[in-house]
Amino acid sequence: MPRFPEPPLPSRLREVPPVLRRVPAGTRLWRIYRRGGAHPTHWDELRRFGPTGSRFDHHPPPPSVHARHGILYAADTVPTCLAEAFQDARLVDRSACAPWLVGFALEREVTLLDLCSPWPTAAGASMAICSGPRSRARRWSRAIHAAYLELDGLGYASSMNGGSPAFALYERAEDALPSRPDLHLPLEDPRLLTPIMNAAAVLGYVVV
Repeated sequence: MPRFPEPPLPSRLREVPPVLRRVPAGTRLWRIYRRGGAHPTHWDELRRFGPTGSRFDHHPPPPSVHARHGILYAADTVPTCLAEAFQDARLVDRSACAPWLVGFALEREVTLLDLCSPWPTAAGASMAICSGPRSRARRWSRAIHAAYLELDGLGYASSMNGGSPAFALYERAEDALPSRPDLHLPLEDPRLLTPIMNAAAVLGYVVV
């Protein structure tokens, strides 16, 4: 099994030089967010409630609203967003909790810790940080957030879409979000049905 221990203290982690991934201004990212359900958000709003069951939530426990901690999950393709957002049941429900798709261009360059680099191994972990137990990955994210104050978030490999690029943006990246999106549609919009069906067929997901 790949090595995936508990993270070291932030002071020790800081001794491992970070491998940075810089995502240029103007890069288009995609996200699927929910306007309903337990933790509704808007398209340009980081989720302040946490930690939830999501992999890299860095909010300190117990779960609650944290003014100083927010996270936004995104990807560089729509299929990766679908794979990540609906992975638990592998069922793309286009209406439950009012899911919306948004595409937006970064207003500034963001600096991420590259979890697809040798950094996880150098830090004492492995690529299992992207696919192993989520609860432990959240503890690593908290340690990373505390150790590397210059980071805007994490760049990681989607375990649900063949290692495609995915991003977890911390609250430090909030000013990189634009005032207006490039595309913003509910998943129920008929114009999205064919792209969703095509992506789901490749992923083996069911669409309702």
